[in-house]
Amino acid sequence: MEITTDMVKRLIKEQFPAWSHLEICPVAKSGHDNRTFHLGKNLAVRLPSGEDYAGQAKKESQWLPYLQEHLDYPISAPAAVGKPTAYFPFPWSVNRWIQGETLEDCPGADQMQLAEDLSKALQKLQAVSCQGGPAAGKHNFYRGGDLKIYSQETLDALERLKERLPADRLRNIWEDCLCEGYSGQPVWVHGDVAPGNILLQKGRFYGLIDFGILGTGDPACDYAMAWTYFDEAARRIFLKGLSEDMVGRARGWALWKALITYEDEKEEVRENAKKTVGVILEEEEKSSRER
Repeated sequence: MEITTDMVKRLIKEQFPAWSHLEICPVAKSGHDNRTFHLGKNLAVRLPSGEDYAGQAKKESQWLPYLQEHLDYPISAPAAVGKPTAYFPFPWSVNRWIQGETLEDCPGADQMQLAEDLSKALQKLQAVSCQGGPAAGKHNFYRGGDLKIYSQETLDALERLKERLPADRLRNIWEDCLCEGYSGQPVWVHGDVAPGNILLQKGRFYGLIDFGILGTGDPACDYAMAWTYFDEAARRIFLKGLSEDMVGRARGWALWKALITYEDEKEEVRENAKKTVGVILEEEEKSSRER
């Protein structure tokens, strides 16, 4: 479905006329699950890009205000939830705009400092009571759930890529990642901790946005950035204090995503996937030498 500025203007005019005088324009970079538009200087409109993401607005409106009360850094939270219409059939939201730059737009950020700050931010999220929160499942693509659900997809990707990658080595790494499941209490899981969803101010971590695949369960998936973004030294800081099993599952989430996007149509996605696979292979080789 094509989501246009005119469509957003119509939705605002019909459902939130008090904001209809505000300028509406698309943000520079929208995510995959939602299309986002500026609404004046202090608000943003988020519209799901398809049926798979239609439940996100309701979930965010229910849980993000609660989470914000317990966190000392800003997170995106809905100011209002719009209703489906004949021309846009999904719930949608108006969020408060958080000032800052995404990490994606700050290539020179201090990795060591960010690794420490982001690790602490995730610990604070996990410390908030998640009683009654949405368990990992189809609604959030199983973030926080058992990584094994993506095993066949991962093995299929390795089969497709066997002429380009050391498939046997990667298969062994994947199997090692699945050895131990999560036995701890469920905690809050952001689900998409990535450079485009991390806000900086003055070069330091400031906040998290895009909680569309929020859930509760195993937080391992929130540490995949250790391999998709951080260098070796920063990776150690980011993962400090995690159990070996947790690190293994986090590595598995990074490997799964890299393999299924290895041939993505977007060059930047392909390049990051190749880099991630290379980092994981290099880490495995170094570990083998040290045994």
